[in-house]
Amino acid sequence: MHDGEKGPDAAVASADIQGDGQRTVFRISGMDCADCARGLEKKVGALASVSQVVVNFGAAKMTVLHEENAEEAIVRTVKQAGYDAVLEKDKKQLENKSFWQQNKKAWSTLISGSIFLVAWTLDLWAGIPETVITLLYAATIVIGGFRIAKSGIYGLKSRTLGIDFLMTIAVLGAAAIGEWAEGAAVVFLFSLGETLEAYTMDRTRQSLRSLMKLAPEEAAVIREGREVRLPVESIHVGEIVLVRPGEKIAMDGTVIEGVSTVNQAPITGESVPVEKNAGDDVFAGTINEQGALKIKVTRRFEENTLSKIVHLVEEAQAQKAPSQRFVDVFSQYYTPAVIVVAALIAVVPPLFLQEPFELWFYRALMMLVVACPCALVISTPVSIVSAIGNAAKHGILIKGGVHLERLGAISTIAFDKTGTLTVGRPEVTTVIPLEGRDEAEVMAIAASLEAMSEHPLAAAILRRAQQIGVRPMPINGFTSVTGRGVQATVDGNDYYLGNPRWFQKELHFALDSVQSRIEALQQKGQTLMLLCCGQQVIALIGLADQVREESASVVAKLQQLGIKQVAMLTGDNRGTAHAVAERLGLTAYKAELLPADKLSAIQAWQSTSKGVAMVGDGVNDAPALAAATVGIAMGGAGSDTAMETADITLMADDLSKLPYAIGLSRRTLRIIKQNIAFSLLVKVVFLLMILFGYSTLWMAVLADTGSSLIVIANGMRLLRSKDGG
Repeated sequence: MHDGEKGPDAAVASADIQGDGQRTVFRISGMDCADCARGLEKKVGALASVSQVVVNFGAAKMTVLHEENAEEAIVRTVKQAGYDAVLEKDKKQLENKSFWQQNKKAWSTLISGSIFLVAWTLDLWAGIPETVITLLYAATIVIGGFRIAKSGIYGLKSRTLGIDFLMTIAVLGAAAIGEWAEGAAVVFLFSLGETLEAYTMDRTRQSLRSLMKLAPEEAAVIREGREVRLPVESIHVGEIVLVRPGEKIAMDGTVIEGVSTVNQAPITGESVPVEKNAGDDVFAGTINEQGALKIKVTRRFEENTLSKIVHLVEEAQAQKAPSQRFVDVFSQYYTPAVIVVAALIAVVPPLFLQEPFELWFYRALMMLVVACPCALVISTPVSIVSAIGNAAKHGILIKGGVHLERLGAISTIAFDKTGTLTVGRPEVTTVIPLEGRDEAEVMAIAASLEAMSEHPLAAAILRRAQQIGVRPMPINGFTSVTGRGVQATVDGNDYYLGNPRWFQKELHFALDSVQSRIEALQQKGQTLMLLCCGQQVIALIGLADQVREESASVVAKLQQLGIKQVAMLTGDNRGTAHAVAERLGLTAYKAELLPADKLSAIQAWQSTSKGVAMVGDGVNDAPALAAATVGIAMGGAGSDTAMETADITLMADDLSKLPYAIGLSRRTLRIIKQNIAFSLLVKVVFLLMILFGYSTLWMAVLADTGSSLIVIANGMRLLRSKDGG
């Protein structure tokens, strides 16, 4: 591959750059269009000391793999292209600058616009020498167009036919035929459009950078028994941070002292504050609401959950959606074709039809301007950047435009049951005392038998006992039979607690008197335990993994959104699966599945539907998540595995975010289609106007600039979307 053509595949993010050499990340200021980003990639890639380069237009970042001591040459090349670059570690130099300080084109636009306004005003008055007005228009062209021409010619050197080059031709052509006013109008309007595009893109990027500003820059640290305030960058893992009520938590960590509620909305999107006690994890950027907390730091600031979210969102913005890849490929062939057609328009009618050269040359210039693909090229990335940023603020981490687009097209959603549709923790749901016993008595005995067990079912029985106010009693002769049950002596009597199969198959107890009750509870999806004294059954205890409160409403919303099949895949028994599916109104379920069976089910559905989303925990369901069209992990906050393996992560353990994500995806697809259609329609209309003599050069520029601003504004609406749809 030639150096000038170095650059990644459209779907490759900067994190994927690998190879020999030094990897450096730069922040770029002044970059306002996706076409500019591609041009910059080629210009930097043409350097002999650079082996790979990726420009992330959405995040205004550039990642370069290069030889040692090449940073100065890279920064100089970026400057020659018309932008500024600083190292990632020095990004605050850019963030602390105002828009006017970061964008030099804003000043040239302001000055050239002022001169143009003076020239245009004088042109309306009689008696002003034509030479004076022409000089003012020429000054407008030079001041406003110098940067445009420099960028266009420099791009030509690296074999990039960019928008700046097309505009340079149009302006020089206008001047050549004496249309100084038209040329000046082109320069000013184009420069103004670029400045406004830069401003709106800067606002879009600021919405993402504002995530990083959620965490405070300093924190109170307990060192050598004293409280000292330190920059977060200098706080180490293992140190103790003190967070008072109302303060933001600066570091990821574990609470070691104190009780409070924490507003985790900035990270997880949860609307209700979460209670935190000793042993609970907390995240940087969240807000401590009530009591003081002492937190043991578990991650450096650069590696905390908030930093990872921002990094992954920036990488996601670099992952190009299918529609964007199509537009990028289209524009690569489109621009050279436009120049060829414009040349033919300027030459063919005068040579072969004896038409006036000046008229058709002027029309060719207008075509160059109208045919600029700026609005078309920016129509998709601005929508993707806005949607991914919006999702991140609502606790939904989308790993790229391709996943955002695919989510909107799925027709089947498959859920893992345990921990996804259900809480993932069994609870006692039914207690049926027999033989004249009451609930308090049988739960006291059951709790006594399970007091030393760490099994989830034992924990559920102990919780129920605590809820009704009974305590375990002393026991003797305790025996545990793995997978079956326990037995012990309580208050001089021998008791057994376990599953019905154990009593029937191994202990040979007669269960005829309770068989109908056992079957009824099992058909409801409950895990059943029998409590026996001697040969008598004295209680039936039913346990079940509780369905999440929001699961039923989420399933209903998904069906309202037009998802044809909402299914469940579980390793649990068929009775439990049937009960959960019936309660939630699922359209299908598959039970008693191994991970390989879940994978097969996903593959089978993919062959009969537009696309399949799999929702799981990001670890146990890894094969199915990987095979699905879109893999969605639950509860990714603080979980590196979930954030890195899934295509989409719901940062809170909250299923209600899923309909929002699907609605946002579909709205994004609609806006992208609107933008592309509008961009093409404007071009077709103005090309027809040019051919029939109803347009002027400045009108053509206004149409190009106006359409770019309209598609940007339309895409930015996704930043403010509150309902996803």
